[in-house]
Amino acid sequence: MVIGYYVHHQGSGHLHRMLSIAAALDLPVTGISSLARPLEHSGPWLQLPRDDQPRPDGDVTAHGALHWAPLGHNGFRDRMQRIATWVTDVRPRALVVDVSAEVAALGRLLGVPVVVVAMRGDRSDRPHRLAYDVAEALVAPWPAAAPEPWPREVLSRTAHVGALSRFDGRPVAPADPGSRTVLCLWGGGGPVPSAQLSAAREATPGWRWVFADGSRDERSGDEVWRLLQEAAVVVCHAGQNAVAEVAAAQRPAVVIAQPRPFDEQQATVAALRTLDLAVALDDWPQPHDWPGLLARATALPAEKWLLWNDGRGAARAAEVLERVAHGEAAP
Repeated sequence: MVIGYYVHHQGSGHLHRMLSIAAALDLPVTGISSLARPLEHSGPWLQLPRDDQPRPDGDVTAHGALHWAPLGHNGFRDRMQRIATWVTDVRPRALVVDVSAEVAALGRLLGVPVVVVAMRGDRSDRPHRLAYDVAEALVAPWPAAAPEPWPREVLSRTAHVGALSRFDGRPVAPADPGSRTVLCLWGGGGPVPSAQLSAAREATPGWRWVFADGSRDERSGDEVWRLLQEAAVVVCHAGQNAVAEVAAAQRPAVVIAQPRPFDEQQATVAALRTLDLAVALDDWPQPHDWPGLLARATALPAEKWLLWNDGRGAARAAEVLERVAHGEAAP
């Protein structure tokens, strides 16, 4: 009995999620991605060709029905063929998709129960509706206290498991009341706002700013965790992975939405603001705002982050996958 797990190549959050959930599963997991097999994954890995190199011409959306289905592209054709061949040969009991509307549809057309890892934001477009409609279950890596305004039929198949990160389960050190360190946790989610960071440093002379790139490289994990534990305040974008790691460390935070398709990060910021978990901003602030923002962040009770990430998100997601794999109703 095998579970396949498709990992999108953009950013590091999809891969970190897969590694956390795979570690919590009792069933073997085959990773499926155009990313290189990570050192942390001990199971099989189906290596896929890229479908965006060379950059395709013409319509890649099938007239708006899909997100990415370039015509006549060898990489796209070959990756779909490899997935189909693997399904035929291995006959997995479930296919997790994080994220691709096209792979979700392919899995269901091949007769495999599909579990889609959901994303925040406006997912009412045709491709997302297709992916969510064909899924036996959706895993939402955020708490039920901050739901998305989805149709009832979709919510009925959605398991709100809470956030999960590679740092879940690590002991959290008490905050140092004398720390004046601001950690900017950025990384694979987009370009570093270097000019804005320089202006923020200049506007807060009593604070020491440090930077971590949040790399998926295994060797960087311990260093990122150390920096999180030493920080008095964390500044990060509103990507799911970055917020999950700050929540795991239980550190005060200023979370700033970055432009993303479907307003994903704006939706996360709105949820954090509603739950009063962080100083949550829709845009990068003006330099003169930073002293007040850091003061507001440090006044928030850090333990409130347990509402977002209590360390059991991966275990809950694994429970959903195992129910689907055994043919049981989920969530």
